[in-house]
Amino acid sequence: MIYPDDFEKKLGFDQIRHLILANCLSSQGEEYVRKMRFSTSVAYLSRIHRQTTEFSRLLAGHSGFPTQHYYDMRPQLQAIAIEGSYLSQETLFDLRDSLASILAIRNFILRLEKDDFPSLHKLVEEVYIEPFLLKSIQEIIDDKGEIRSGASENLANIRRQLQQKEGQIGTKIRTSLQQAKKAGWTDPDAEVVLRNGRLLVPVAASHKRQLKGFIHDQSTTGQTVYIEPIEIFEINNAIRELKNEERREIIRILKKITAEIRPFIPELSVAYRMLGVVDFIRAKSLFAISIDARSPKLGKSAFIRWKKAVHPLLLLAHRKQNKAVVPLDIELHHKQRILIISGPNAGGKSVALKTIGLLQYMFQCGVPVPLNEDSAMGIFHDILVDIGDEQSIENDLSTYSSHLKNMATFVEKAGPRSLFLIDEFGTGTEPQLGGAIAEAVLEELYRKKAFGVLTTHYANLKLLAGKYEGIVNGAMLFDNKILSPVYQLFIGKPGSSFAFEIASKTGLPPNVLEAAKQKINQKHLDFERELQQLEVEKKQIEQEKINLALQNRKRNREREKYETLHRKLQEQRTQFLQEAKKEAQKIVEQSNRMIENTIAAIRREQADKEKTKELRKNLQQEQQKLLQKTISDTRKTIPEAYKPVSASPEKDTGKPFQPGIGDFVKVKDSEIVGEVIRVKGGDITISFQQVKMQLPVERLESVDEKTALQKLYGGKSASNTKIIAEINEKALHFNPRLDLRGKRGEEALEIVRHFIDDAIVLKKQQVEIVHGKGDGILRSLIRDYLNTIPQIQSYGDEHIERGGSGITVVRF
Repeated sequence: MIYPDDFEKKLGFDQIRHLILANCLSSQGEEYVRKMRFSTSVAYLSRIHRQTTEFSRLLAGHSGFPTQHYYDMRPQLQAIAIEGSYLSQETLFDLRDSLASILAIRNFILRLEKDDFPSLHKLVEEVYIEPFLLKSIQEIIDDKGEIRSGASENLANIRRQLQQKEGQIGTKIRTSLQQAKKAGWTDPDAEVVLRNGRLLVPVAASHKRQLKGFIHDQSTTGQTVYIEPIEIFEINNAIRELKNEERREIIRILKKITAEIRPFIPELSVAYRMLGVVDFIRAKSLFAISIDARSPKLGKSAFIRWKKAVHPLLLLAHRKQNKAVVPLDIELHHKQRILIISGPNAGGKSVALKTIGLLQYMFQCGVPVPLNEDSAMGIFHDILVDIGDEQSIENDLSTYSSHLKNMATFVEKAGPRSLFLIDEFGTGTEPQLGGAIAEAVLEELYRKKAFGVLTTHYANLKLLAGKYEGIVNGAMLFDNKILSPVYQLFIGKPGSSFAFEIASKTGLPPNVLEAAKQKINQKHLDFERELQQLEVEKKQIEQEKINLALQNRKRNREREKYETLHRKLQEQRTQFLQEAKKEAQKIVEQSNRMIENTIAAIRREQADKEKTKELRKNLQQEQQKLLQKTISDTRKTIPEAYKPVSASPEKDTGKPFQPGIGDFVKVKDSEIVGEVIRVKGGDITISFQQVKMQLPVERLESVDEKTALQKLYGGKSASNTKIIAEINEKALHFNPRLDLRGKRGEEALEIVRHFIDDAIVLKKQQVEIVHGKGDGILRSLIRDYLNTIPQIQSYGDEHIERGGSGITVVRF
């Protein structure tokens, strides 16, 4: 159930429908848009959202999708189902063009990978058109909508005779004009005139009987008459008869082709239905791209789990003013079913409420919604809304009476799969009584296990969160320093109305404010102060969270560096010990050889005591040299092997910047800051705001960790939203075909660099660069540059019929 009857107008869905209608190419597509209705079928919603998601990817990644001749020919086809009826020439021409578009759409989609576009493949696979049918129609009617002379032998013969007769008229009329001039019946400068489709000779009225023929007209003065010579009259009659024969032959041809078409009316009707559905899906996809909408995960139960949701109409309005929209994070489930939002006036409470209602309704009507792709949508069977003033003079209802009437409907209709949305709950009457009634209504809705979001300033409603499990408070945040709302929803605590702060900012005199404070209950003031203190403490905790995250990251990085140092030292120590062992073995072997040589010398020479002493001395000297050499080599090796690895960031040594995984980097000439998640050669993959981007290292630069973490933990900042908006805007307006004709070398290369960078960021699969043929200089410059881009898989000339070597097709 959708309540009330003007639900779509209250939430702005009528404007959404109008924006989608503007994207349609056919009356059939417009009909589907007007028939969009709220659905609770999981299977249906899953199917239509898959179709729209796939088509959005098609538009973003593939150019040249057919967009002409989206005619709905089903009424005309039904009209020729009766034997003897036939298609008019104009209808046959429209049928020819629209059938060609249907086949072009079918072939375009079937050329796509089926695994990437399964829903669109299934949609067009149901369409079958007999191959001879379009060919037969094209043989009969030409590109201008005229019946071809070759449509039948008889028609060709008739038109040849017509051509001969019309040629005879030209000759005869010129002869008659020359005769009249020579005889002096007409002015020497006179020319043949055309009256009522007939060629006539102007003759002076005084000589009108001299030229045999029929008078068709005369001048305003009556001095000149316009005569059709009798010879031409007879030829014209023959032409008229030939034209009647031509018309009869064309009708015979139309009846014949209609008879060929008639057996295929059911198949053609299916094809035209597909054409309308494609137009409908395309219109939704274009709208989805314009608001950066997505089709999130779909659940079967009733729940809401949204991240970074925005109001689409607010997004479009702010985009025109270059303003960012603060996104909304909200979650409703069986343990947190009812959210009570409080906070300052003009702080965004009503916008948040309308955003929730509009996005849920859009999604269940099959329209993609602008939120983070990690979000999930549940299915509600009822959406009940009480927003705005419904005072009715005709029905004798005051504002408060109309609210009570709505509450009675809510209490009667609400159930476990209902979502109710109430703005300014309980207002419109005496506060204590209105608050009591509102509390009782809310308790009844709670007992019915309904889901809901409501806005209020009443303290008794805020206190229900502590009384019932499943009811939670939410606050629209307010900046005390500048006395201005920040339009951000925080779930978990009630919000203050900041009435005195706002009154002070608007210029209300201090003595009036002080008098007002004296008139209210002190407990209420204490409650407001507690809310403000909670807000201060929350901000302090958030700052501490950032500081702790910074310290943790620093500690982790230091630990990683010391672990790397330890691992490197261990490896070097093992290597050094192995080398030392080899050297020791070498020394032992040399010493043994020296000893053996000395003993052999003593035995050989039977040396006396002095000679033996000399040989021993030489042995000791050689051993001492070996030892000194070993010590020297060791001293050279040890300092290098055990040189400490610096654990602190190195100063700029002139070496190229090479970030590692976990580092923060900034994209040059932009505000994009992200974290490195992958390093492959000279390509760096960074992550920011749920977006992954692969860029060459030359496009990146280092960024301060604290600044980066501020952006990371302040995810709702306007700057980050602006970045996403810039990328979405770029995706919306990106043209995969770049025309460089007329550009010079350096200028063209600079444009190509930006073009290729944008294509990589937007994950395009293929783009085209039009550079013309000429001498081939610009083509060579561009292709030399393309060779340096690792993300490019291949490039080559376009098909010869579509530009050949004048266009380079680039595939990523």
